[in-house]
Amino acid sequence: MTSLFPKEELYGLTSQIRRASSSIPTNISEGCGRNSDKEFNQFLNIALGSANETEYLLILAKDLQYLNMEIAQNQIEKINSIKSKIYKLKQLLVSQ
Repeated sequence: MTSLFPKEELYGLTSQIRRASSSIPTNISEGCGRNSDKEFNQFLNIALGSANETEYLLILAKDLQYLNMEIAQNQIEKINSIKSKIYKLKQLLVSQ
């Protein structure tokens, strides 16, 4: 999706979206390998932060007209679904 952005955004918005979105599963994976639920929860918080960042960057890309409304909305819905799943996982960790 970001490969269609203007070339001058390669080290700007393109890089930010790629970094933030890849940080979500990276932090979940790293947290999963930790020794405690408390540490895992900390990494889930970081993943949520990256998901929020990704959502904002997608909104910005839409506002700058780098993404059309349909594609942006689809991606934002996917990010919100991911955020919901992370919240549910956090609730499971707290309730144990």
